[in-house]
Amino acid sequence: MVRAGDRAKGPARTSVWLEGRQRAARGGQPSGLDRDRITRVTVRLLDAEGPAKFSMRRLAAELNVTAMSVYWYVDTKDDLLELALDSVFGELELPDPESGEDWRDQLRALASGYRALLVRHPWVSPLIGSFLNIGPHSMAFSLCVQQVMRNTGLPAHGQMGAIAAVYQFVYGFGTIEGHFVQRCASAGMTQDEYFHRAMSTIREQPEFAKNFESATDLMEARGGDTVEEMRERDFRFALELLVAGIEAMTLR
Repeated sequence: MVRAGDRAKGPARTSVWLEGRQRAARGGQPSGLDRDRITRVTVRLLDAEGPAKFSMRRLAAELNVTAMSVYWYVDTKDDLLELALDSVFGELELPDPESGEDWRDQLRALASGYRALLVRHPWVSPLIGSFLNIGPHSMAFSLCVQQVMRNTGLPAHGQMGAIAAVYQFVYGFGTIEGHFVQRCASAGMTQDEYFHRAMSTIREQPEFAKNFESATDLMEARGGDTVEEMRERDFRFALELLVAGIEAMTLR
């Protein structure tokens, strides 16, 4: 176990995956506890309460152990967050880029799965930008995306730009969607109830009335009777624009 004083004296850790060692079993470790179980409970707490309320003490209470017991398996709270982040990437179903399946279908599946992950675990979005994301599940996802993009026929110099276009879009879309779902739940409303209340409030503001009429036409044109249906159509259309762009750039 690394003591707090030793952690303060040592060099800054950049990733739990650069630790370069596995913790060996030692006397005094709590029975029935391991990194996998700790990680699973961490994910459950992050889903339920978010990262702001997460702490080593809160985790230890959930595990029914002392906070110091957790330090037999991880050095810092950041280690736990990084382990949890990689763990949820293991939920993604990855296609086989060597299967001969059309790259368009595989790209759509990867994008849809990534979006669903961001919505299911809203705490993932801010953590993605905080860590290196070089754990086994994150790397498997990244390598699969790269292999699928190679199958598009785009020249090598354009492949990373295409990946950025697709997955930065999905990241932004899924992040906003996940936060909206979370906000509705916190308000004790369905997504439709929250949306219609917000629209009614805007409609009542004289300075927004003219522009709101045009916005209403656009919203009706997009189709869908519910917020989820409208959002789904927007996502699918935007993704098809990106697929079409990749096709066009490949032909060029």
